[in-house]
Amino acid sequence: MSEPRITHREDQPYVAIRGVVTMRTIPQIADRLGEVFGWLGSRGVEPAGAPFFKYDRIDMENTLEIEVGVPVATPIAGQGDVEAGVLPAGRYVEVSHTGHPDDLIDVTGHLLGWAAEQGLTFDMRESPEGELWGSRLEFYLTDPAEQPDMAKWDMELAFRLAD
Repeated sequence: MSEPRITHREDQPYVAIRGVVTMRTIPQIADRLGEVFGWLGSRGVEPAGAPFFKYDRIDMENTLEIEVGVPVATPIAGQGDVEAGVLPAGRYVEVSHTGHPDDLIDVTGHLLGWAAEQGLTFDMRESPEGELWGSRLEFYLTDPAEQPDMAKWDMELAFRLAD
């Protein structure tokens, strides 16, 4: 894992499918990423970056609201289960990791701990339903068709900071 760093990201249009899952049922939404790629392909739209998970609401003991998405070069309208959105510009804390996605719990803990030591505040607020995040992202940089060994996958976490 890399050391956390602060970066600036520009607005990034995307399309995604949203779902509400538990920690144990995350594969139900993760498996829908192929639908997003298929939807883009049927419209002749090329991805403009790596696929990602966007954690909109997190209550680890109950449910999580997650979007599985793909960046696109220009905004397009969604349809059906596929929604359009924009990843917001701003300052982000990022960390890169090579390894199994199951390792991301520890990687996330490292990122959150580092940010706390630095006195940083995330674009997140507490609610009765859990943590509501402005932009908490996991990018999957490795194509599983090219590297089926999940222990060799490259991922990047990017959590938006409060302004």
